[in-house]
Amino acid sequence: MANEEKGFQKNSINWYPGHMAKAKRLIREKLDVIDIVFEVLDARMPYSSKIPDLDQLIKNKPRLLILTKYDLCDEKETNKWIQFYKEQGYGVLPVNLMDTKNVTKEIISLTERLLHDENEKRLAKGLRKRRARALVVGIPNVGKSTLINRLAGKKVVNVGNKPGVTKSLDWIRVNEDLELLDTPGILWPKLEEETVAFNLATFTAIKEEILPLDEVAVYILKMLSMHSPSILEERYGVTHFDVEEIEDVFIQIGKRRGCLMRGGEVDYDKVITILLNDIKNGFIKGVTFDFFDECKLISKKD
Repeated sequence: MANEEKGFQKNSINWYPGHMAKAKRLIREKLDVIDIVFEVLDARMPYSSKIPDLDQLIKNKPRLLILTKYDLCDEKETNKWIQFYKEQGYGVLPVNLMDTKNVTKEIISLTERLLHDENEKRLAKGLRKRRARALVVGIPNVGKSTLINRLAGKKVVNVGNKPGVTKSLDWIRVNEDLELLDTPGILWPKLEEETVAFNLATFTAIKEEILPLDEVAVYILKMLSMHSPSILEERYGVTHFDVEEIEDVFIQIGKRRGCLMRGGEVDYDKVITILLNDIKNGFIKGVTFDFFDECKLISKKD
């Protein structure tokens, strides 16, 4: 097994597909017609899924942070981030994307609240209230496309549980009050922080080949052992975790889940696939991998 403690920070990952650079350029070109920005975060990684250079890209546009997959997170831990972001002046809304009716109602309500002053200025000039134009932006596979389909009430964009599904910018009309500009998932040129990179890999925001899958699997086990040991025991039967004896942990999981080859040997690749798919498919619930007290806090908005 590969050792997850390798010198990651000394060799930061250069990851910046061409369509992401193009997306940023197109966003800049469309910014004049944008009223508000919906930044979509994964509630299981409220820090790692936040785009660090987005402030420079969208300037002073009002922003609503929409935390998807709230039904899968550790609410106690994620709520610390929600409070933190509210204190920074953001509008913040955690959502369960399966709750279609309430998601649409709450987002439109918060959008109107955030754009209230601008609409009052228009009315004072004798202008009619216009349909809000929202830029929807987020890292890959954070739930943007699902969110847009929920708001539109029908499938208007493709959905996939891997990064890179959306490739272009497209306008989508929700109703008389709201119009959305969909964008491809955006990351930043270098992943400098080890925890951020492994969180992005864990929740499939970066392609599988970016980090070794065995290291990502070990990271998942380590995080569950440190912060959600009951999940580790209930789902995988692991009651003791030691990185130095990680092979024994894989053997234990492999035997429990039937990942055996001829001769009774454990198929490590199958164990890795099970761990990754359990996260990807939402079978592991109640986890947040960004721990507020352990993360370097995001700088306050200007």
